Amino acid sequence: MNFVLLLVFLVTRDGIQQRKNCWQDGVLGTNCPIPPGWNWTYQFQVKDQIGSFFYFPSLGLQRAAGGYGGITVNNREVIAVPFGKPDGDITLFIGDWYTKNHTDLRKALDAGKDLGMPDGVLMNGKGPYRYNTTLVPDGIDYETINVEPGKTYRFRVHNVGTSTSLNFRIQNHNLLLVETEGTYTVQQNYTNLDIHVGQSYSFLVTMDQNASSDYYIVASARFVNESLWTRVTGVAVLHYSNSKSKASGPLPYPPNDFYDKTFSMNQARSIRMNVSAGAARPNPQGSFKYGSINVTEVYLLRNAPPLTINGKRRTTLNGISYSPPDTPLRLADKYDLKGVYTLDFPTKPLDTPHRLGASVINGTYKGFMEIIFQNNDTTVQTYHMDGYAFFVVGMDYGEWTEESRGTYNKWDGISRCTTQVFPGAWTAVLVSLDNVGFWNVRAENLDTWYLGQESYVRVVNPEDDSNKTELLMPNNVLYCGRLKNLQKDNQVPHGSQSSSSFVTYVGGMLLTAMLILVSSAIFP
Repeated sequence: MNFVLLLVFLVTRDGIQQRKNCWQDGVLGTNCPIPPGWNWTYQFQVKDQIGSFFYFPSLGLQRAAGGYGGITVNNREVIAVPFGKPDGDITLFIGDWYTKNHTDLRKALDAGKDLGMPDGVLMNGKGPYRYNTTLVPDGIDYETINVEPGKTYRFRVHNVGTSTSLNFRIQNHNLLLVETEGTYTVQQNYTNLDIHVGQSYSFLVTMDQNASSDYYIVASARFVNESLWTRVTGVAVLHYSNSKSKASGPLPYPPNDFYDKTFSMNQARSIRMNVSAGAARPNPQGSFKYGSINVTEVYLLRNAPPLTINGKRRTTLNGISYSPPDTPLRLADKYDLKGVYTLDFPTKPLDTPHRLGASVINGTYKGFMEIIFQNNDTTVQTYHMDGYAFFVVGMDYGEWTEESRGTYNKWDGISRCTTQVFPGAWTAVLVSLDNVGFWNVRAENLDTWYLGQESYVRVVNPEDDSNKTELLMPNNVLYCGRLKNLQKDNQVPHGSQSSSSFVTYVGGMLLTAMLILVSSAIFP
């Protein structure tokens, strides 16, 4: 990936594990921001991975203005896919959207305010089809998916929004779930599925309905007062090639679970790993017996509703609100700088005053870590871990206790990189720490993340002095903070426009970028 931007910028890739190479992860703990007008090339492998992922700008709510895109990693031809080859492959980006640009959203958070209700939901950057003449103005550009009767398509759906969980559905069509974030799933049909911020799913959808009319594709806000949040609904059109009429009538209904808070959680629990299918390698996904591995480290990470620290509104994990230092953590380790961060992140919540800090989780190379996310906030939060996929082994309402381990799924829990945690509930994951580096653990909800709900897991192999378990620092590394004097003079601003550049207006902001996706699957 090569970028030329007019703003300070970094790009990260949700789900791409950057094996041995956190230098390319595109977050503040591993990279200095790319200065305005400069170019910087990301070079990375997607070894031992398959699936549906996406990239996005990682700084200061920039994702709310766009700049995201899909990454699809296909199987090697010698490895069988656990379903027939689809007739087409369709990527859909869904997400809540504000008419204010990301800088205004950031100012609101800095002023101690909530972001408030979004102005709508976009599908592939487009507004809603005019399904209701009162709610939706005329003249809005909407997304149309063209299909052929009788054929089957793979839909890869990513929630790239700011903070809203969305329910995804296609009128009168079943969604056969086959993969999520790099893991083939037990194949099950859903009429709708909740997709939380930062999550990715892929479905097989067969065009088996009456082809004389179009159908609605809907993504609507969840866990809100639907009568007040009606505008927060994205609508696209599924267009059969021989359709003779437009989609019409009421939208397909979302789940009727206002009095049943377990519906969405049970739906999440139903998503399980296909243990007999191969993925990036021919051996079955279930050959890694995670349920029989002894846990070596346990971290209970508890959040809380926003609170005031040093006069500013902040969010916390275990009472600590992360404050990024001006020198990336990995560079600080490389140059043996002291005082950039502390290796003292608590393993459980402490009864001490809340504080700001760059507190890092001390992971053990080849250890097996259990992380419990406890959500004491009032809204759904999603949590993501760079560098790894973790096994989601349990979730429930109430406070997690050691007895909760008796409910864990120790056989076919889904392996993924982003999981939801419902308000007043917990989610437990297991992760094998076999990837050396500094790896970001964060809330994917952009407002919560921006206000401090993140940390890093530091994984070091003390026996490696030959770069077998971590790649060398790249030649084009950028320097900043306490190392800014090391910046090379040959890293000069980009001075000309390439024929491959594009200009996009998003939310009133001019974003100029040259984007060349050069990642590819490389296998031994």
